[in-house]
Formats: sequence, C-alpha cells, structure tokens
Amino acid sequence: MVTYFNDYANLCFEKFGNQVKHWITFSDPWSIAKEGYETGRHAPGLKLRGTGAYIAAHHIIKSHAKVWHSYDKTWRKTQQGLVGISLTCNWGEPVDITNPKDIEAAERYMQFCLGWFANPIYAGDYPQVMKEYIGRKSTEQGLGMSRLPVFSIHEKNDIKGTFDFLGLGHFTTRYITEKNYPSRQGPSYQNDRDIAELVDPNWLDLGSHWPHLVPWGFRRLLNFVQTQYGHPLIYVTENGVSEKLTHIQLCDEWRIRYLRGYINEMLKEPLLHHMQMVTEIVVPTVCTLCILISAVLLMILLRRQS
Repeated sequence: MVTYFNDYANLCFEKFGNQVKHWITFSDPWSIAKEGYETGRHAPGLKLRGTGAYIAAHHIIKSHAKVWHSYDKTWRKTQQGLVGISLTCNWGEPVDITNPKDIEAAERYMQFCLGWFANPIYAGDYPQVMKEYIGRKSTEQGLGMSRLPVFSIHEKNDIKGTFDFLGLGHFTTRYITEKNYPSRQGPSYQNDRDIAELVDPNWLDLGSHWPHLVPWGFRRLLNFVQTQYGHPLIYVTENGVSEKLTHIQLCDEWRIRYLRGYINEMLKEPLLHHMQMVTEIVVPTVCTLCILISAVLLMILLRRQS
C-alpha cells in the first residue's frame, strides 16, 4: 500500500503540481485508523480491536513519509510547494490539575491521539508512553510481542523530519482522569490508554452529538503543539460544529458563537511567543535601564564628593 499510495501521489504532483502548492497526504488519520479498523464505523468497516488501528496507522505514517521524500527529490525544485499531514485531536484537560495521575492521564490522552502520528514524523518513533502501555498489556495478554508495530532504524530515520507544515484539526475538549482497564478485558485501543473522558455539565452543549463549546482548549492545544514539536508552521485545517439534530432555521447564532470563540483563541498570542518577547525584549531593556541608573547614581555620588 505504501508503494501504491506513492504512485497515486506522484500522479497528482505531475498533473496538478503547477497549480497546487500545499499538499496534505492524509486528513485525520486517527479517524481512518480507529474508526476504519478498530470500531468499524467507517470504511472499510473492520473490527480488529487492539491490532487493526495500529497496523493501519503504521502504514499511513510510512506512506506519508514516502510521499514527502518523493516530492522533495522530484518535484519541489520545480514546483516550489509544501507537503504536510493534517492531524485532528481534541484537547485533554486533567480533571484535577493538582493530581499527578490525572496530569499523566491527560498527557497519555494527547500522545495516543496527536502523538501517535506526530511523534514519528517529528521525532522518528511512537511516543514512549504508547510503547510502554501497549507493550505491557500485550505481555499480560500472553502475546509474544507488542501489538504496536515497530519501526526499523532505517524507517525511523526516513520518517523523521518529513513535514513542511502541520495541519491541525480541532473541535472540542474533554476532561481526562485515570481509569485502569484490566488486560483480561481483551485488547483494544480504548483499554490500552487507561483513561476516562468526561465533559463539564456547564459546557454549552451544541446539540449535535459530541462537540461542546470549549474555546480555551483550542489555545492550549496550539501551545501543546508548539512545545512538543519545535514551533512548526501550523495550518488550522478543520474546525467548526455540525448541524443541530433539530435545527431547521437559517439563523444559527450558536454556530457564530462557536466560531467566534475558537477564532479568538487562535488569534491570541501564544504563551511561548510572550516568553520569547520577555527574553528578547524585556530582559535586555531592564538590564540597560539598570546600567543607566547605576551610571547616573555614580555621577551624582562623584559630584557630591567633589
């Protein structure tokens, strides 16, 4: 499949590369893998719990890397385009920010969602927490090897750095707490994470199954990406809210409220940018003022002595 997908991508580059300058290899591969090969909700409708999603994701990541290298070697010089991947993830907030277990659970939630695909592309391998949890549960289930596939050293080197930008999709937030799933319950992506997802009853329910209005989670996700993956160029590729089940009028102020909230959070200065400003502007300015004040005080002291 890696070879077939690369052939398809090269045909697209050949036919449309003069017009298209931004390429996304895969959009929301988390849903492709989990819903297509774990739950069976999406095509091809397979329910290979605890194995199918990981295998599918493994080949998606290798396919993405293969296509990036093809563009880089063959097409980039003449077409001057960019190639990236679009990852969709909710924000996971600890239920209790003072509880280390909740903090670890929220981090685990993010790594099993965003890090699953981003970490190999930016760092060369799956997140360590995924390898540890899936490997341990695989052993407890009597398997001779982890259900999470392994990249060879060559594949790690080949996959790492295959990005010109990161596409980011985001819709809502979940509170996360630790929940232990015994290995005897059988293999599954859900059980591997050992977490529970909760919603705040005070969050505005938009009436379309699952999204809640939690704009502040979007900014925290953006800051998370910045710190985790070294300030990549980010394009927000997905955001919005689906239609209410009972909504039949054209007046959708609830959607306007959603979009306004999330766009405003995106437009706020990132935390890291403020920290950079403190380092590059505030600190030198304060040092300069201290030197000037010291010089003035010294001059006053010398005049008094004379």
